[in-house]
Amino acid sequence: MACSDLTPLSTGLLDPARTAARLPWALLVEEIIRLLNDGSVQVPPRLVLALPGGSSLFVMPALDAHTAITKLITFTPTNAGRGLATIQGDVVVFDVATGQRQLVLDGPTVTARRTAAVSLLAAQRLAPRPQGPLLIVGAGVQGLAHLEAFAEGLEIREVFIASRGAAGALALAQHAQALGLKARVVPDPDAALADCPITVTCTPAHGVALGALPRRDAFIAAVGAFTPQMVELSLQLCRHVVSHGTVVVDTPDAVHEAGDLLQAGLDVASFASLADVIRNQVLPTTGPVLFKSCGWAGWDLAAARTALACTDL
Repeated sequence: MACSDLTPLSTGLLDPARTAARLPWALLVEEIIRLLNDGSVQVPPRLVLALPGGSSLFVMPALDAHTAITKLITFTPTNAGRGLATIQGDVVVFDVATGQRQLVLDGPTVTARRTAAVSLLAAQRLAPRPQGPLLIVGAGVQGLAHLEAFAEGLEIREVFIASRGAAGALALAQHAQALGLKARVVPDPDAALADCPITVTCTPAHGVALGALPRRDAFIAAVGAFTPQMVELSLQLCRHVVSHGTVVVDTPDAVHEAGDLLQAGLDVASFASLADVIRNQVLPTTGPVLFKSCGWAGWDLAAARTALACTDL
């Protein structure tokens, strides 16, 4: 898949549309795989500063032999009730050899697309039934990104959407239909789970959004909870997958961040990571699969590398 709309602004500052144009799903997934096999990649722990009013400032650097990035974003949960974006900021991209700034990417767009691309890669490698139907729990930015990524990268033909906001769920269902999918809004995600071998949870993670036990051939990507205090999945669901299937985390950093798993009292350090899957072909044998994604600056670096490659095409 080729990139589109490749003419950058003179300042190198890319708006959301131009950022998205440089991050096509197939190329982004390929770059994530390359990054996981790149020994020059360095990703220090992210810095999270609490801001007055319950917001947070995230500082997330990463580098490889050629490119250095820092993502600077704010996370403001209360913006959801104000009609404002909960994530705002930028990803600044530098050339390692010269120190020259090369690009400034829109931070929320990078976050949405790299998160969905990581989930897509996990589903491609781990989902027992990649054809779906797909259940999306949460109809916000991440719900939209995962819908588009899975529609393109898997064999999905039907999608069920559950969200506390009826208008958002309906809008996402209509978007799915515009993509050529059969789509409908469902009131109870737990009930829909029985019909869906692929599920994505991407809620604000203020409380349990999915509690039923998954089917034996289920793949669940949980992306909404990325701090120890956040949760989307019931402890019964998490413990069931540990006992009867496989849990994979996006990175070892999840040991400090995977709220769903931590609150279920699980030993997060014992679970394989996506890098283990890619490098060693660690695959589940039987039972449901839970992929817990918490986010990592390495994924932002992969996005920056994809965007740079697109400008060279």
